Amino acid sequence: MPEQPADPQTPRPGPSSEQLGLRKPVVIAAFEGWNDAGEAASQAVAHLHDVWGATELTEFDPELYHDFQVNRPTVSFDDDGVRRLTWPTTRISYVRLPEATRDVLLVRGIEPSMRWRTYAQEVVGVARAHGASLVLTLGALLADVPHTRPLPVTSSSEDPDLVEKLDIEPSRYEGPTGIVGVVQDAVTQADIPSVSLWAAIPHYVGQPPSPKGTLALLRRIEEMLDLSIPLEDLPEDARAWERGVDELAGEDSEIAEYVQQLEEAKDTADLPEASGEAIAREFERYLRRRDDGPRRG
Repeated sequence: MPEQPADPQTPRPGPSSEQLGLRKPVVIAAFEGWNDAGEAASQAVAHLHDVWGATELTEFDPELYHDFQVNRPTVSFDDDGVRRLTWPTTRISYVRLPEATRDVLLVRGIEPSMRWRTYAQEVVGVARAHGASLVLTLGALLADVPHTRPLPVTSSSEDPDLVEKLDIEPSRYEGPTGIVGVVQDAVTQADIPSVSLWAAIPHYVGQPPSPKGTLALLRRIEEMLDLSIPLEDLPEDARAWERGVDELAGEDSEIAEYVQQLEEAKDTADLPEASGEAIAREFERYLRRRDDGPRRG
């Protein structure tokens, strides 16, 4: 008799937080696909995985969630020349941050082709099994914003305590949603505190990569979690990306005029942000990164 697939209702969270020694972990999740303009969100989680040296914990069974004609497995060779087949799936990893008060679970996957409710419950199962104190879902969307200004990141939550504590708003969006919205709803229904962070990516240059969008998300995570994230080459990558778009706009007068209109609208809307509080917040972030140096967390 052929082997039966695992029960999709049973989460596979791996070892517990007690076994791993994790402290009130924060779950940071992003998903490639519809919710990931310029791949800014998924690259933010990939960046955290690399700079924090995350350890793989578990992964979801791809057979349950993916149409392999849409998201195909890939073939590659490892350093020893051995051929490897990699299946599209969702991977969970963990990070211990000695200088922080909480550790981190990273969730990086691909928007599933099927069984969205089961998939969302599996994410909830991982969060519950590890006693998550907070879930951050990351997304990126195409918007009418200029590439020459800091890319805005909106924060929303359905948790009244977090709305008041973080001075954010409940989401007012109505319309079609992606897996980020479904996971966010499942986490909320499970009474796990959660916040959704969305970076706005200029729609006229929405193809990946979008390092400036990734950088905006990481800086917002720094603020929310009160920690310093090693940014490595990302700021320079963001500047190079901006210069490249400048060159593109310089070759097309219509694009250049449109960008100027977006800049004027953005600058007018942001005038109240040029406050002492905003400047002090940016200065504190600079001091924290300078003092932390190369340390993790």
